[in-house]
Amino acid sequence: MTAPSTPSGAPSAPLFRIEDLHARPVESVDGAGSEILRGLSLEVGAGEVHAIMGPNGSGKSTLASTLLASPEYEVTKGRIVFQGDDITDWPTDVRAKSGIFLAFQYPQEIAGVSVIQFLRQALSARKGIDLSVLELRLATMDWMKRLGMDSSFVDRYLNEGFSGGEKKRNEIMQMAILEPELAILDETDSGLDIDALRIVAKGIREVRAGRPNMGVVLITHYQRLLDELQPDHVHILVDGRIVASGGMELAAQLERDGYEAFRPGGSGAEVAPAPEAETAAAVAVGGPT
Repeated sequence: MTAPSTPSGAPSAPLFRIEDLHARPVESVDGAGSEILRGLSLEVGAGEVHAIMGPNGSGKSTLASTLLASPEYEVTKGRIVFQGDDITDWPTDVRAKSGIFLAFQYPQEIAGVSVIQFLRQALSARKGIDLSVLELRLATMDWMKRLGMDSSFVDRYLNEGFSGGEKKRNEIMQMAILEPELAILDETDSGLDIDALRIVAKGIREVRAGRPNMGVVLITHYQRLLDELQPDHVHILVDGRIVASGGMELAAQLERDGYEAFRPGGSGAEVAPAPEAETAAAVAVGGPT
């Protein structure tokens, strides 16, 4: 599969590309043996949804944190490219301002800062728009209604006393207001019952409908969110590497056979991507890895 072509006939560059990424915790002192990401490559085109699934300890949350330059991790090899720019050494705030959004698996509480104040400051930093609290309140009312949130929600301190579902819906509202070019959703379905999951998934679909070119990297354990969002590509992450890529049929295989099938020697290894050299060739011609 080749990348879409521009009017000139040349393949268009992907929105986001990860090339042979290796990363480890910053406190590690024992070299390569401590790496959590061990050669991860991925391409995300504009408007595409890529789901990354993996067992506990496979590197999913490490990947999300590394993509937003968490100080807890260091990149030891490889690079991250966003909209044609090598952002591997960019700090977190610069990545966020450029249009990369991360929805946290465990959103942090910030006492004394209301949701509306947080959104106002974030929007000002992201887009240079200095809306008044009233203007922003009007802008959030529609999204609060879509996400089943009470109108007083934005006056509460950020995530303080929020239920798991409220925290995740708040993350989706932030994504809607900040209008990123790329959204990384780290286990957004974690801790949600089926009704809350459907509300969150509906919010994600509506954000995408308004921003059809936004790329999404969806990190999850389970198929239920994939059933709601129907991603374009599904990837299996095991031991810090993507070992298989496909469509929803891959998620169905995972549901049937479990992650053990995708470990070395497992039956799922048959659908794993080609070796490193072939993956590098795919990158060179602009095709997805």
